[in-house]
Amino acid sequence: MAKIKSFADLKKIKEDVQSQVALREKGENSDNLVKVRVAMATCGIASGAREIMTYIIDECAAKGVENVVVTQTGCMGYCYAEPTIEVVLPGQDGVVYGNVDQKKALEIIEKHIVEGTLVDGIIPQTHKTIE
Repeated sequence: MAKIKSFADLKKIKEDVQSQVALREKGENSDNLVKVRVAMATCGIASGAREIMTYIIDECAAKGVENVVVTQTGCMGYCYAEPTIEVVLPGQDGVVYGNVDQKKALEIIEKHIVEGTLVDGIIPQTHKTIE
């Protein structure tokens, strides 16, 4: 553990712990939350997925969007369209967006997550799982 050298260091640790607790609490009640999964396989990370994930978390917090949980996932199989994210509204099928940059991420937050309206950039589902 790093040494605390200033009040700012202490505040940072407090914020980190509070965000982890909030994530745990949200995870226990995830049925009513919007789930955003960011593909963080090697190709996604190389294409900027880590920065997009951070941007989505920060923008949701700045806009007061609290009914969302942002997590990472492995490869979604859309390497050609990285960074990719999947948005799952409560009670609906997931929608995968490709080539997500900060501008597209903001549009997804404002339109899809907040308003429930699909936006351009969806990767069409070409197969179904056999049950």
